[in-house]
Amino acid sequence: MIPSVSVAQDTPPVAVPSPSPQISTPTDGVFFADIMVRGQVILQIGSLDNLSASDRARIINRRIASFLAQSQSNGAITVQTDLQRGVATLQRNNRILMTVTQQDAQDFGVGVEALAQQWATALNRAFDEPPLAIDVGQRLYSTIRQFQRDSIDRLPSILGAMLTVLVTMFLAGSIKQITLAASERWEIDYNSKTLVSRIVYSSIWVFGTLVALGVLGLNFATLVGTLGLTSVAIGFSLRDILSNYFSGIILLVSRPFRVGDQIIIQDFEGTVTYIQLRATTLITYDGRTISIPNLQVFTATIINNTASELRRSSLTIEIDYDTDIARVKEVIHQAAVTVESVVADPPLDILVRELAVSGVKIEVRFWVNSRRLSFLESTSQVAQSIKEAMQAAGIALPNEVYTVQFKDLPRSCDAPSERLSDVGVKGEG
Repeated sequence: MIPSVSVAQDTPPVAVPSPSPQISTPTDGVFFADIMVRGQVILQIGSLDNLSASDRARIINRRIASFLAQSQSNGAITVQTDLQRGVATLQRNNRILMTVTQQDAQDFGVGVEALAQQWATALNRAFDEPPLAIDVGQRLYSTIRQFQRDSIDRLPSILGAMLTVLVTMFLAGSIKQITLAASERWEIDYNSKTLVSRIVYSSIWVFGTLVALGVLGLNFATLVGTLGLTSVAIGFSLRDILSNYFSGIILLVSRPFRVGDQIIIQDFEGTVTYIQLRATTLITYDGRTISIPNLQVFTATIINNTASELRRSSLTIEIDYDTDIARVKEVIHQAAVTVESVVADPPLDILVRELAVSGVKIEVRFWVNSRRLSFLESTSQVAQSIKEAMQAAGIALPNEVYTVQFKDLPRSCDAPSERLSDVGVKGEG
């Protein structure tokens, strides 16, 4: 018969080592449970006969909490081996923390004493760890110290990168100013000059940044690969925005209009106040500000009313059939040329455009300043001058006349000497 003896408090009576121990199934179905110190899992223990892993871990964790609650208790966890019984105990200040049995040794595939030493080392390391605040402070301090050491080691590279950045800043600013000064000789507007200077400035900064990163030891192959993937991702996510920017660049280079021009884009008409890379800004003639994305501007039909200095206007005048057309043309010509805003070259055109039912329609074409205000004022002045000149010459402007004929009226009507059916009634419309 195999004798049995009692070991530590967290284990049931353990038999003397036997060549073929029986492995029992825990009642709660849990074979291993966690041993924790300050909420951190340190190790796991298995179940024993008549003691589940959960119950055994609960007992040991309670003892660990008791040790931690006693701030004055110092000392390391030691291992006491009992070769006769085949067990080892982990103790601190002569208090048993836990027992390592043959079952534990079989569970982890090592000897009892070796397993006990492993667990003791793990628990000592966990007990010696400081609280969270101290641990965070120590980690931060060590990180700063490591950064200082790395900075000292990399001091030549850092100084070289800083020198590269300073040289890049000086070159970018200087070349930008030189580009702006040189562009004064170009026949381009201010926005195009600004665009060119910004492109030159940005290109120098990109090149200088790459050189500075190379001085710091950056792998250019890795950088190029990263930039390639990043460019693809940015291109898909910012497709519309980038399209507006590229359209703005093309508009500034091709210059279908400039700042101050009066243009018509789709349903919008106004004066161009600013051409940005993203949008073009108009102020309408009624005082509203409109920003049109450059992609829409680039794909739309643009009517530039002020691309040329002069713009042709026209008026249509109707006269009676009995009026002398040659005399009317002479009066119209003399009246139009007296208006100061009408230019002599190109000359006026006075054309008979239509022989309408109510009269002869004459079109007067003349050239004035293309600005909208001048254009409208000049057209109004020409119309007023022609009207006054024709009145002074005794040329009447016709009214619309309607003729009403009555036919097949009854004979009982009065007016026996006249047939009402042949009477024409005229009236002003």
